[in-house]
Amino acid sequence: MSFFKKLKEKFTTQTDTVSEKFKEGLTKTRDSFAGKVNDLVARYRKVDEEFFEELEEILIGADVGFETVMELIDELKMEVKRRNISDTKEVQVVISEKLVEIYNSDDNGSSALNMQKDALTVILFVGVNGVGKTTTIGKLAHKFKSEGKTVLLAAGDTFRAGAIEQLEVWGERVGVEVIKQGEGSDPAAVMYDAVQSAKARKADILICDTAGRLQNKVNLMKELEKVKRVIEREIPGAPHEVLLALDATTGQNALIQAKTFKEATNVSGIVLTKLDGTAKGGIVLAIRNELKIPVKFVGLGEKMDDLQEFDAEKYVYGLFSDLIEQEG
Repeated sequence: MSFFKKLKEKFTTQTDTVSEKFKEGLTKTRDSFAGKVNDLVARYRKVDEEFFEELEEILIGADVGFETVMELIDELKMEVKRRNISDTKEVQVVISEKLVEIYNSDDNGSSALNMQKDALTVILFVGVNGVGKTTTIGKLAHKFKSEGKTVLLAAGDTFRAGAIEQLEVWGERVGVEVIKQGEGSDPAAVMYDAVQSAKARKADILICDTAGRLQNKVNLMKELEKVKRVIEREIPGAPHEVLLALDATTGQNALIQAKTFKEATNVSGIVLTKLDGTAKGGIVLAIRNELKIPVKFVGLGEKMDDLQEFDAEKYVYGLFSDLIEQEG
């Protein structure tokens, strides 16, 4: 059974709302990326060097990232040779297979969250201002709460004007308590209070917001180290996740931010916001392949439940759904 047929069987024969969200959320990237691949396939009768050169340009244009594109093209050439493929249409299936393979390679860490069984799970959020970090925290809190978990939020971004209030608005919307201090207070002190409150309330999950000032990287690194130290002292092994929020619409800029934060703190996963707002959704693969950090969640829309756990097969289904659904 071809890879497209497998995906069709998996995602189109059942009413799977999550795969539908991926399909809707990746509309811009699909129209741009898959559309260009379709045009390419229509123009070329045979798979030759020129075909691969144009495909390379399309992948770079989708922000898949130069290193990842070079690897992908090399693997495609080998696979085309191995399977003796001459029809350009068959290459589309191979591209989709290879995208899933790149994403699911063993050395890249798990997309699943490191949740603690019968104990408090601490999730630390990092990322620059304006990427949708606070909104993402709110949506994640909503997800956990709807699963029946007790959630607390910690307002650790004490320097940005309005950051505490913004988190409080989300707390009210979702129905979870926000632990805070005054604007300008020490973020590590807020974290200490939040951990004590979470312990006292026997909470399942504590989600901590942090400052997002990259202008002074040294200060930011010191602050994040201090925050982590306080959390770890109170709960050995915590934080269990350090999630970096990145704005998908900034493309390669997001990759640069990821590299900087990876130097500053031990990032365990990426939350890619506003994926529905970009035609360059290939950034998912660049981050995964070049930084070896899994994308754990993606933002696929404005609604409360549009923050979805990332799934490589659903991502590829979202990219190629028009072709997959035509598969006989």
